[in-house]
Amino acid sequence: MKLTHESIEINAGLMIVLIMLAISIGGLVEVVPLYYIPGTVEKVDGVRPYTPLEQRGRDIYVREGCYTCHSQMIRPFRDEDMRYGHYSLAAESQYDHPFQWGSKRTGPDLARVGGKYSNAWHVQHLNNPRSVVPESIMPNYPWLLKTELEYSDVAARMRALKTVGVPYSETDEEYQANVDKFGKDVADRLDINNAERNLIAQAEAGNYDGDPGRVTEMDALVAYLQVLGTMVDFSKYDEGYFAEFR
Repeated sequence: MKLTHESIEINAGLMIVLIMLAISIGGLVEVVPLYYIPGTVEKVDGVRPYTPLEQRGRDIYVREGCYTCHSQMIRPFRDEDMRYGHYSLAAESQYDHPFQWGSKRTGPDLARVGGKYSNAWHVQHLNNPRSVVPESIMPNYPWLLKTELEYSDVAARMRALKTVGVPYSETDEEYQANVDKFGKDVADRLDINNAERNLIAQAEAGNYDGDPGRVTEMDALVAYLQVLGTMVDFSKYDEGYFAEFR
């Protein structure tokens, strides 16, 4: 029988077989090469898990649905590089569960928003976006400034993330491993046993919401936004270095 477009469309059995064949070939092309490369995560310095305060900010980011309008993945295209900076690396999302890459951009990509604006700008923008960006269609989030941050369960949240591979520490052995990998200052902040104390200390030192007397949801969210894209120092790497992992 001569195969034509029409003959395939009217023969359900044949169409199913050909679809499965196409899927199988496509799957092999995608999967097989992964067994012949040493890794898909770039070797870079500086990438670390989120601190307790940053992680609670990320939880709020997800809770408020920020990911529905903002991606966190810069594609390797010139126009994106010019607007947002270096394209996103897999290594930068290795501790994200779930990652926030996305493809919907009602608002700009936030992969490298950290340090781009001041804490005060973020507070004003989240409280009333049109006060700093008149054309914005982003909703207001005034309750973030008014709501005390709930962090009594932050240690439990960190333990949950630890079960999926995020290297938070509870034992002396785990703590020492983090010291060796990230340095003592970072290892101290990743210690589950001192999670609440570390969260409060970072909030007070950063004073993200402009009110040093309270720890609010705004503190946590701004702390999270301010760390995005700041962990890797791209000036340390040659231009073609990251192409090895693509």
